[in-house]
Amino acid sequence: MTSKKLVNSVAGCADDALAGLVACNPNLQLLQGHRVALRSDLDSLKGRVALLSGGGSGHEPAHAGFIGKGMLTGVIAGAVFTSPAVGSILAAIRAVAQAGTVGTLLIVKNYTGDRLNFGLAREQARAEGIPVEMVVIGDDSAFTVLKKAGRRGLCGTVLIHKVAGALAEAGVGLEEITNRVSVVAKAMGTLGVSLASCSVPGSKPTFELSADEVELGLGIHGEAGVRRIKMATADKIVAIMLDHMTNSSNVSHVPVQSGSSVVLMVNNLGGLSFLELGIIADAAVRSLEGRGVKIARALVGTFMSALEMPGISLTLLLVDEPLLKLIDADTTASAWPNMAKVSVTGRTWIRAAPTEPLEAPDSTATGGTDSKQMVLVLERVCTTLLGLEEHLNALDRAAGDGDCGTTHSRAARAIQGWLKEGQPPASPAQLLSKLSLLLLEKMGGSSGALYGLFLTAAAQPLKAKTDLPAWSAAMDAGLEAMQKYGKAAPGDRTMLDSLWAAGQELQAWKSPGANLFQILTKAVKSAEAAAEATRNMEAGAGRASYISSARLDQPDPGAVAAAAILRAILEALQGQGA
Repeated sequence: MTSKKLVNSVAGCADDALAGLVACNPNLQLLQGHRVALRSDLDSLKGRVALLSGGGSGHEPAHAGFIGKGMLTGVIAGAVFTSPAVGSILAAIRAVAQAGTVGTLLIVKNYTGDRLNFGLAREQARAEGIPVEMVVIGDDSAFTVLKKAGRRGLCGTVLIHKVAGALAEAGVGLEEITNRVSVVAKAMGTLGVSLASCSVPGSKPTFELSADEVELGLGIHGEAGVRRIKMATADKIVAIMLDHMTNSSNVSHVPVQSGSSVVLMVNNLGGLSFLELGIIADAAVRSLEGRGVKIARALVGTFMSALEMPGISLTLLLVDEPLLKLIDADTTASAWPNMAKVSVTGRTWIRAAPTEPLEAPDSTATGGTDSKQMVLVLERVCTTLLGLEEHLNALDRAAGDGDCGTTHSRAARAIQGWLKEGQPPASPAQLLSKLSLLLLEKMGGSSGALYGLFLTAAAQPLKAKTDLPAWSAAMDAGLEAMQKYGKAAPGDRTMLDSLWAAGQELQAWKSPGANLFQILTKAVKSAEAAAEATRNMEAGAGRASYISSARLDQPDPGAVAAAAILRAILEALQGQGA
């Protein structure tokens, strides 16, 4: 079965993609009759060297994303993963020559089709008297033994675009640019790894991986790599990659060692999430610096993709200060990142946390017995939430991402860890404030924010008194804060339904001679009934409000969790005879 693609037609997808990029970028123009994109200010390049590159489509933003002042003059695009036609390459060479440039450098990735077609176009252009040179980039560090075809051209080619572009912008001649970038190309290496294959429009995936396998050392056309390794952590995968690409017994290695200064590229092969990309970047920086390598610059993003392949490639380029100046030179190319022109290694990248204000003395703090009671109550709440994790997740899958139980368990484990660090504050106000900060930091999601709001507001009435009327007022304050910022109301099928029902019963605490347990028991039963009643409510707030009510045939997980917390508090207090 072929994969789904958002295209108009398989045959026209490369043309449509290039047209879309040019249509949205006033700095680019299409060359009539050819799949060629050029700088729209071509006439301003008189007397300078032009830089042309290209290859098969499907590697976006390469190569058209790197057209601009300080980078490429133009690109020639083939069909997906297919070398461009000789006629289009020759037309691009003629176009830049007729605009008054003094020569053209073709920057070509080392693939047979690209070498042949760009080479043929070069020979024809030279026969017409046009000065044209060609550099073939092979930066693949996958192969441990020498291959007749040489190293494949991968993401490192983009760095050659940048270096050559800076030299051309500075007015350097064709021969010197060719010689200098040829030297630079020998000082870099790239290695890719992928969790799955990609699929050319209209075709099936090019290879299959089992759930516990990762492809190492693959190219950018969906072809398989040099070996398959077991799925592992990001740290382990990155360590394997760096070991492989810097191993001196590997004929295609890049000679990076302790003391080397490098530019690091962390390249998304197309289908990796930004979350994973950041994790890989962190692992790469830590691993390289742990080996004594200085990271002079780091580029993280999508530079040369392989359609939707869920994988990454790492590129290492050995640099000195003159080469760094070329990497840092300004460019208007849309896909080149706005990169800080300072070294990654050696800078201070963590700022000390702000100091917390000193706590004012609390007249309600009693210590001793009350503090121990609070510990027992919190432990009971944590045990209850941990036991409900799978049940709450199951309820949440109907209307959300199925993580309500996980979120509450994360809060429970955070509270357990906090209790192990020492006795909690004896003051109820301070206790609720501390819990608020803990949940805001550790629980996450809207639940963490709502509980944090509730506890912060509830703590305020308890600063002066801790009798039953004060606890009822605390409940009122917490509910008011949740409604103010969460925008939910009773009947909206949220956690507020349980808490609101309980809060109405706790109003009785404000009456003289009110009984703690009688009223709290009624409050818990009301909360549980309200949670069950959410089964028949139409969601008016929260993520569930976007789901058809016909699919919501289970009670709201947040309401169930809130009722369970209240039940745990009641049972813990009854167990102590408080």
